[in-house]
Amino acid sequence: MDRTTMVALVDALEAKSLAERVRSPADRRKNTVRLTDRGRQLLDRAEEVRLRTEREFLAALPAPDAAALRAALRVLATGADDRDS
Repeated sequence: MDRTTMVALVDALEAKSLAERVRSPADRRKNTVRLTDRGRQLLDRAEEVRLRTEREFLAALPAPDAAALRAALRVLATGADDRDS
């Protein structure tokens, strides 16, 4: 992700009170982005929905097949991340 896109994303998260920039005490030019309590709560709820949706989606598959599909998707997602950099 390029710098301009990252700044816009963090700006949007801050506008919704989901994240905040924290200036580095060691280097004033650097910021760390940290989730707010509200952002953490939203992330936790999103994870619950993701897990429930995944279980429902994979329910028709036998457990070994569901595990194999998860592993294959993880490889594909990791490969996609590597190509984007």
